[in-house]
Amino acid sequence: MASDKSIVHLIAGGIGGTAGAVLTCPLEVVKTRLQSSGSTLRFIPQCSPYMQTCVRTFGTSAIPLNGNERGSISLLRCMKIILHKEGYRGLFKGLGPNLVGVAPSRAIYFVTYAQSKLYLNKVLTPDTPLVHMTAAGAAGFSACTCTNPIWLIKTRLQLDQSHNSFMTIRQCISDVYKNHGLKGFYKGITASYFGISETMIHFVIYEALKAKLMESDRKKYANNTDCSEAETKIRHFLKYMLAGATSKTCASTLTYPHEVARTRLREEGNKYRSFVQTLRTVYIEEGYMGLYRGLGTQMVRQIPNTAIMMATYEAVIYFFGRVGHAD
Repeated sequence: MASDKSIVHLIAGGIGGTAGAVLTCPLEVVKTRLQSSGSTLRFIPQCSPYMQTCVRTFGTSAIPLNGNERGSISLLRCMKIILHKEGYRGLFKGLGPNLVGVAPSRAIYFVTYAQSKLYLNKVLTPDTPLVHMTAAGAAGFSACTCTNPIWLIKTRLQLDQSHNSFMTIRQCISDVYKNHGLKGFYKGITASYFGISETMIHFVIYEALKAKLMESDRKKYANNTDCSEAETKIRHFLKYMLAGATSKTCASTLTYPHEVARTRLREEGNKYRSFVQTLRTVYIEEGYMGLYRGLGTQMVRQIPNTAIMMATYEAVIYFFGRVGHAD
């Protein structure tokens, strides 16, 4: 029975993660570009000396629009520039590693989360925030450790701004190994470990919201016999999407600087060497807002991505009908 549950969670996590990644890939590319150091300068041809000075002073998230007016590069503007310089394919750079990595990453995450929660419910008070946080932490650690090389390659490909001949996955792997050896594939893993706090917060809020929504649903429709099974499924599906999107938004906002640090650590070069040193360097050079570059794009991407992922995950589990909702 435990084996059956693991397989269901494995399949559900993989399908959910893949669906979210494919549909939101262009937003992921834009977010990564905004998080990187100096990439916005390369977005804009023939930058004026004033613009370059402004960017160095205020960070690349603050550029002059008209005269002395300063503003942030918008999501749509970034997408238009990528389309103009790199074509349609530019918005899907890194999709290959994403598709290769998202299924095992989400699958490892969800099956570890489900099994950890099953075990912890036996040794601790069942279904408490402590159980959810610990299970999410174990799941995040397992997924990060197993799949970091894939995400490093994905980030490198997304930061590649060539428009005539795109860097291939094979070229990227070769360059990383040639310049840094095997340890090069684990650059940024420290930031990923710090990012586990995001998934812990996410699942604690998600479980709490899901429980509240389901309890409200039971009370509201307890005596309603007119509601069909199909309507019930749709209602549950939408509630899971709402819970997933809300919980991820809260968690991402609270822990976002680790995303900027992780992207910087995965860039070419040796400027960024450790998690703390990277945060400190970004803060000194770009100010407090530098630690939140790309947050708007992240929110736009993360809300539908998480909603799709969590709802698909729950829908697949319901479809198999063997286990309860993320039990």
